[in-house]
Amino acid sequence: MAENEKVYFEEGGVTVTKARFIVPAQTYAMSGITSVKAAVNQPWKGPAILVILGLIMMSFGEGGSIVMGLLFMAGAILWFIKGKKNIVILSSSSGEAEALSSHSSDFIGRIIAALNEAIVERG
Repeated sequence: MAENEKVYFEEGGVTVTKARFIVPAQTYAMSGITSVKAAVNQPWKGPAILVILGLIMMSFGEGGSIVMGLLFMAGAILWFIKGKKNIVILSSSSGEAEALSSHSSDFIGRIIAALNEAIVERG
């Protein structure tokens, strides 16, 4: 990185400067980024299947089936909550790209703020 390159954000292997957005797997040129936004990717297919299986097991009505059904339902809820990912989406003339994801919405929010600041200062 150049000595005079202003750093807006640097944490957890992610760096935002006036010229570059560096993530662990790739480096993006800020000159090509036209806008940024945050999105949330919430899994629903897997948890929905577990809920359906849990309801089917509970409908058999025997002790072991009810317990297994409840475990499937608890697993579905945990999967739904823990599976949520916050994503940084970059827009450029060639379209949109998912640049980074994290379970921490605060982390992604700070990155988005730094990217927006770099874009505004770039002019």
